[in-house]
Amino acid sequence: MSKQHTALLLPAAGVPFEVGKRDTPKPGLGQVLVRNKAVALNPVDLFIQATGYIVSYFGFPAVAGSDGAGEIAELGECVTGWKVGDKVLYQATYIADRGTFQELTIADAARIAKVPSNLSYEQAVTVPLTLGTAALGAYKPRVSGLRPDGHDIGGAGLTPPWEAGGRGKYAGQAAVIIGGSGSVGQFALQLAKLSGFSIIIAVASKNNEAYVKSAGATHVVDYHDVPYDELPAMLKKIVSNTPISYVYDAVSNAESQKAGWDSLSPGGALVFTLPPSTPAIGKLGEDEEDGRRAVWVAGLVSDPDHAEFANGLYAVLTELLEQGELKPNKIDIIGHGLEAIPGGLQKLAKGVSGVKLVATL
Repeated sequence: MSKQHTALLLPAAGVPFEVGKRDTPKPGLGQVLVRNKAVALNPVDLFIQATGYIVSYFGFPAVAGSDGAGEIAELGECVTGWKVGDKVLYQATYIADRGTFQELTIADAARIAKVPSNLSYEQAVTVPLTLGTAALGAYKPRVSGLRPDGHDIGGAGLTPPWEAGGRGKYAGQAAVIIGGSGSVGQFALQLAKLSGFSIIIAVASKNNEAYVKSAGATHVVDYHDVPYDELPAMLKKIVSNTPISYVYDAVSNAESQKAGWDSLSPGGALVFTLPPSTPAIGKLGEDEEDGRRAVWVAGLVSDPDHAEFANGLYAVLTELLEQGELKPNKIDIIGHGLEAIPGGLQKLAKGVSGVKLVATL
């Protein structure tokens, strides 16, 4: 193994990325070293570049990137069930050795999944962060208390469809996915379908109606036609007396959060991906008197708070992808090489819809 490899380095917060060299890490106990073949771009990468979010705690130069897919290059101690050359997908953490915007990245063997033969690296790499964010928000048990960064430790408390009794459990109930055509929303829709919700409403542009219906939506409400302050009434017309027990808000602005909260039936849960933006929703980390719960999800599958849950998800992930029960996002390949990533991030900053930006390596 080469002593150094090429990486896209962030020298400091608020400055451009630079392609350079860094020492190649050695996988430790229970870890693998992955040679990346494809990486995906996410809004958090822009936030990291602008502010040094989390990576500043570990020092600069930093390496961003949350989604990776590639071949195992080296096994750490006590890793079983894997071999060098296996094709895997994984989610990174914010430590430089574990960011994906580089040739070689450390990953935890318990939280990698085999890339099934029906998917390319480019397709597989769209899965980790956004699926993790959707699944943690929906299926982690409700927990009193918050993480130091203010995110919830728990989730909406639904039973995962890969656990006993979870598949189809929520028949007779309704779910609403706000931002259903986005990368996280796509997986929230697919998981809601596996959970058996009888009515699954996607809030998305009518231009993406076929896309969200293919992911599991039974109804589509175009946010251009129905502003958020009118959304609860529209949802009530659709569901009639069916309880809305789950809302996943992948847009997460003040208007969408309030609309989601106001649409919830007693005992239901609203999950959102950005900080709470309005006092009109419930207090984090506790149930309201009517049983409703607001959840600010942190999609960090390797975080100690989430690792046990994520181990269960990754144990079944290849099978779910192989059988087509979970499908990757549509992809837009921005180019080959780490040099393509900064331009891709500029494209992401201008706004994309219905696709995931991917670079090949």
